[in-house]
Amino acid sequence: MSNSSFQFKQFSVSHDRCAMKVGTDGVLLGAWSRVEGTKTILDIGTGTGLIALMLAQRSDAHLMAIELDEMAANQASENVLASPWENRIEVICADFSQFQPALSFDLIVSNPPYFEQSLLSPNVGRTTARHTQSLTYEMLIEKSVSLLNENGRICLIVPSDKEDLLRELAAKNKLFTTRKCNVYPTPNSTSKRLLIEFSLKCMAYEITDLIIEKSRHSYSDDYIKLTKDFYLNM
Repeated sequence: MSNSSFQFKQFSVSHDRCAMKVGTDGVLLGAWSRVEGTKTILDIGTGTGLIALMLAQRSDAHLMAIELDEMAANQASENVLASPWENRIEVICADFSQFQPALSFDLIVSNPPYFEQSLLSPNVGRTTARHTQSLTYEMLIEKSVSLLNENGRICLIVPSDKEDLLRELAAKNKLFTTRKCNVYPTPNSTSKRLLIEFSLKCMAYEITDLIIEKSRHSYSDDYIKLTKDFYLNM
């Protein structure tokens, strides 16, 4: 693996022209999101195309991957073209707020911008990718609901302290919380990330915990089980 690319078992992701690089958050969402029965999937803010590629590996669905930043969208397109699933993934460079697809979706996923109150990066691309100044949680939820089919679901990975806000927005938009996973970096740390699923239909509510590392560079059994189809060393 070079600094400009990341090799997975079935595909490679180049990320030298993307503000946000391949990281654990994207891998977690791509591995955790339920894909059973999905025919159409939308990845919002696809960046490198990582999550879309993971979901294509796990399903037979047609995927749309939308990205605002032109350089990132171009690189995502190149990553898709170099993958086994180029005929099932469509990368679109567009503003999600203006996005008007001709179809609805069974599943919408996003590793959305975050750090609303943090210092803005001098790197404009990184700032756009990481901050909710261009894509608020409210707009993300409201717009996503309008694009779901009647059985559709939304899966997100967000900072843990955004759970109450997201659940409030979900309820406002008549969504039910159906799954959540509290993600802990180590056994003795607090939860830093939250994987959460919303649905238009009320279902049994599933809560789980996931520890990433038992100790430094020693991954937990649950994390290995979740990501073993992707990482080369798992």
